[in-house]
Amino acid sequence: MSHPHPELKPAPKLPEGGLRVVALGGLGEIGRNMTVFEYGGKLLIVDCGVLFPEEHQPGVDVILPDFTSIRDRLDDVVAVVLTHGHEDHIGGVPYLLRERADIPVVGSKLTLAFLEAKLKEHGIKPRTARVREGDRRGFGPFDCEFVAVNHSIPDSLAVAIRTGAGLVLHTGDFKMDQFPLDGRITDLRAFARLGEEGVDLFLTDSTNAEVPGFTTAEADLNPAIEQVMRTAPRRVIVSSFASHVHRIQQVLDAAHAYGRKVAFVGRSMVRNMGIARELGYLKVPSGLVVRMKELEKLPDHKVTLVCTGSQGEPMAALSRMANRDHMIRIGKGDTVLMASSLIPGNETAIYRVINGLTRWGANVVHKGNAKVHVSGHASAGELVYCYNIVKPRNVMPVHGEFKHLRANADLAIRTGVDPDRVVVAEDGVVVDLVDGRASITGKVPAGNVYVDGMEVGGATEASLKDRLTLASEGVVTVVAIVDADTGALAEPPDFLARGFVHDEDTFASAVPVIEKTLASAAEEGVGDAQQLEQLIARSVASWAFRTYRRKPLIIPVVIDA
Repeated sequence: MSHPHPELKPAPKLPEGGLRVVALGGLGEIGRNMTVFEYGGKLLIVDCGVLFPEEHQPGVDVILPDFTSIRDRLDDVVAVVLTHGHEDHIGGVPYLLRERADIPVVGSKLTLAFLEAKLKEHGIKPRTARVREGDRRGFGPFDCEFVAVNHSIPDSLAVAIRTGAGLVLHTGDFKMDQFPLDGRITDLRAFARLGEEGVDLFLTDSTNAEVPGFTTAEADLNPAIEQVMRTAPRRVIVSSFASHVHRIQQVLDAAHAYGRKVAFVGRSMVRNMGIARELGYLKVPSGLVVRMKELEKLPDHKVTLVCTGSQGEPMAALSRMANRDHMIRIGKGDTVLMASSLIPGNETAIYRVINGLTRWGANVVHKGNAKVHVSGHASAGELVYCYNIVKPRNVMPVHGEFKHLRANADLAIRTGVDPDRVVVAEDGVVVDLVDGRASITGKVPAGNVYVDGMEVGGATEASLKDRLTLASEGVVTVVAIVDADTGALAEPPDFLARGFVHDEDTFASAVPVIEKTLASAAEEGVGDAQQLEQLIARSVASWAFRTYRRKPLIIPVVIDA
């Protein structure tokens, strides 16, 4: 099994007739999925998503894949193929199109509808190509065939990419629910047919590779959802991803069956469900969905609200309800149904919301105490089925943290794939398919690109480190007025502190430290204000640590007297 090596060198030139595969996001994390395929001097991109920040990335809105390695080759991009409409697969497209607006964007009906609504907010009108399962389309030297797969959002596709270097099958996000709500199952007959033709490289969804057995059918959630609708004494507030059409369909059906009316809350929820309804993916019994104003006139036991915020996002409707910062006041007798997963890294935020809601008297039903969520991803049993049906020559696990990729690689090997042909890569690792063999040949830059308000890539690892320091250790500004002739202090320094616990005498012992620093600087003939500032910052920082075991951010200001 080839493993990523930190000491990888930049990738060499791609041999003629070879296919290069580079994930710029999605390997080693769940999110910002983006894979670049290169053949014959042209590039095909599959997915371009965002990753949501964690608590150690304060102030960041979303994290993008790093476009550095393709930026000077954007004219070679023949298309961006989107497998499905989740944010971690389409959220980065607006930022890519800002750099070249006319890249053709390829996807299914619902995926493109979700994307176009998002692009409208960015003021971008894309060039789109709509495809559906069974279609075959050429984009430059890439011949793409689209295959139906079942996932937690309708209209998901896998893509088979044929080039002179061989046939690649990319599953996208998928599972093998045999009783899907929309009757559209993962097309294993197509997987088998492609297997007969010979799949040279199989990129498979690793998210649930560690979970044994098979993923529960979406329909199996019905009893738990119905029980909530049937037994809840007052209002039912359901939180879900704003794109989880199947889950929301079940909620609507159960609400209808028990005589409740439904309103959508939250901008993205209202927008996406409007689109899904318009296109016929969400079937709404007539008169069931009403506006908030009408809902307020109904008795509580006739009310269901469907809102965003199932991941504890601070600005989403559910978190705001938990914080009493929303027009919907949660109270005793209300039931909150959290119909979604715990995405790794969000657990603390989600439990904070559950506790907040419970404190106001709500009964919170979530995946931990009821069967109200099933994953959108194939478990180990389904992945093994796919390996046995496809019989791939080379395997590259995608979409997952490192442990998921590794578990998926082990499954492939257990089904008989040659361990030397199972490639466990990370973001930026270059995998070349040459003469039917896939191997790691180098790497390209693939850092985190932070979107902070309107600023893309302005926030860096260093500035986030500063933010964390400010948050946890505080800041001390040292103002020193220095006599230009002697290099000594003209008057005692001023200390301004924020978030650093202090009183009158806190900084007394720092003054001699600064005097000593300035004296030795004068001896060595250092009189430049900027250099003096650096020396003062360093000496005050070590003084703060020696004296108080604290590491505040030090801002030195030197003024010539």
